[in-house]
Amino acid sequence: MQIFVGLGNPGGQYAGNRHNIGFMAVDRIAEDHGFGPWKSRFQGRVAEGRLGGEKVWLLKPDTFMNRSGQSVGEAMRFFKLEPGDVTVFHDELDLAPGKCRVKTGGGHAGHNGLRSIHGHIGEAYHRVRLGIGHPGRKELVSGYVLHNFAKADADWLEPLLTGIGNGAPDLAAGDTAKFLNAVALQVAPPRSSTSPAKTARAPEPRAAQAPAKTAGATETAEAAEEGTRSPLQRLADKFR
Repeated sequence: MQIFVGLGNPGGQYAGNRHNIGFMAVDRIAEDHGFGPWKSRFQGRVAEGRLGGEKVWLLKPDTFMNRSGQSVGEAMRFFKLEPGDVTVFHDELDLAPGKCRVKTGGGHAGHNGLRSIHGHIGEAYHRVRLGIGHPGRKELVSGYVLHNFAKADADWLEPLLTGIGNGAPDLAAGDTAKFLNAVALQVAPPRSSTSPAKTARAPEPRAAQAPAKTAGATETAEAAEEGTRSPLQRLADKFR
């Protein structure tokens, strides 16, 4: 059994925020793989289902981002799981929009949700880092992550979520390479290795031209013409 956690803030006013991309990821997994209805448990909302041969609980904490660890820790202890059975989907400022990386352990890099989870279950859990880009200056970060995605972001956000849904069974099976490949096929599909065959062009129609006359042909034509003239005409030609 595993727990896939999506990080975000509860409430409709936050639903489209960049900080809520983790919620969006587990919502897509639930939708694509026929998970059961969301229910209130563990200070959050959970949905039960299967990904391939693995039983998985999806969890969206209702504790707000900076207390996410309370919900995650409660669920993990209830099911008697280890941190290695937990995978957290979260926004990542240090990755370009649409990039996806998988990591196990390590620091929280100042992310409030991860900091809280570290405090409740330690650092030995898995993370799926979902790039949202950086606003450029530290003082702009809070407003940036709590602002909705722009309309133009749909060009990479929708393929990213589709790839996550497609690759979720591979992630549950522990095959991160196949999971990342499933995401990449949606976000940056490969171009065809062969260029389309060029259509053969018909030769340009050439203007009709009279065949060039060779010297021999000219002489033959003149001789033929001479043979058709009467003796009187040939005699008159000599005095012209």
